[in-house]
Amino acid sequence: MKRILWLSVGAAIGVVVFRKVNEAKGAIGPEGLNRAVGRLADSVYHFADQVRDGMREREDELRAALALDDRQR
Repeated sequence: MKRILWLSVGAAIGVVVFRKVNEAKGAIGPEGLNRAVGRLADSVYHFADQVRDGMREREDELRAALALDDRQR
């Protein structure tokens, strides 16, 4: 029963996203859509880089707090 519920929720989300993308594509035009997707991709990459930097900083803090050296990695 849960699978059917989640399947229908996923299908509904897919339909909504499909409609929104088609509306945006019609409003922006093909060239504008390419630029918008490029900006979105750049934002995702930037966010991923920030997450990696934060993870690296936190790992360094934890290693310093636990007095671990780099040889144990």
